[in-house]
Amino acid sequence: QVQLVESGGGLVQAGDSLTLACAASGGTFSIRGMGWFRQAPGKEREFVAAIKWSGDSTYYADSVKGRFTISRDNAKSTVYLQMNSLKPEDTAAYYCAAGRPMGIPTTREAVGSWGQGTQVTVSS
Repeated sequence: QVQLVESGGGLVQAGDSLTLACAASGGTFSIRGMGWFRQAPGKEREFVAAIKWSGDSTYYADSVKGRFTISRDNAKSTVYLQMNSLKPEDTAAYYCAAGRPMGIPTTREAVGSWGQGTQVTVSS
């Protein structure tokens, strides 16, 4: 089982940038796809971005495409989410997700492990 710890959340203004990090331990990070999901109050947890185990393929929700960038450093067992041009509708708890071995977590069903979440609040 992979343990995930997110960091980097906070309160920012619309148009600002923020980078989230997720450190993994206790599992085979380098053969797992990694991803980010988010959940706003009263809404279901939704897919944001994912990256293949090799780092050569990325996937994004339409709502963040062109603004968010996911990346990974397998040597550090860490995945990042660079968020630019933030909007108030990006406000949510952001969760790091590890896919099952050789899988890519683009749906909740494909997630093997979740982080505890980090709050991102974007003021207008």
